[in-house]
Amino acid sequence: MINTILWDFDGTLLDTNDVILQSWQHTYNHYYGHFMPVEHITSCFGEPLLATMAREFPDVPPKESAEIYREYQKDIAYTWAKAIPGVFELVEYLKEKGYKQCIVTSRTTESTLRYLDLFHKNDLFDGMVTCDDTDKHKPEPEPIFLGLEKMKSAPEEALMIGDGVFDIKCANNAGVRSALVGWRITGSGEPIIKDAVQDYDVETPEDLKKLIESL
Repeated sequence: MINTILWDFDGTLLDTNDVILQSWQHTYNHYYGHFMPVEHITSCFGEPLLATMAREFPDVPPKESAEIYREYQKDIAYTWAKAIPGVFELVEYLKEKGYKQCIVTSRTTESTLRYLDLFHKNDLFDGMVTCDDTDKHKPEPEPIFLGLEKMKSAPEEALMIGDGVFDIKCANNAGVRSALVGWRITGSGEPIIKDAVQDYDVETPEDLKKLIESL
């Protein structure tokens, strides 16, 4: 029986897609003087930021390029971040029903809390795992293992909900069931991880609610 919900953040709990895309384009333009195809950027969604920076800007220290990205993102977040209809309402419903809920994200703690504060949702979750908490990140299983430890839950009691291959492969590696959401941004580019396999596909938050209650 599922009693623990592990939520990815970007694109799953909150629509930060435009924020992320614009921040990447700003960073590409800063270093290369041009933008990149959207499909190239979306193929990296969910990957830890410093890992992507190291690959995309090999001649720049990753922390330096990440700072360019993060500062720009701070400037535009309040304008471009959007709630996903029905998602936070589902989180509230599951909280009332007694489900344990933990965010498992590749974001920093500071930026995750900043977005939650922006939408006044700080009190909805029982815990959080960010890139600051582990040395290994999605798709490695450690973030989920830490989330389970914080929730005092076993893998068979948990469902990981995400919008990309890094979330799904993390769940695969941790032995946790996973659901891929239909409100994710999609592109025609080749995903970095090609062997991630979700257990469930859900098109809407209502579909996700029905799935959770059936498990």
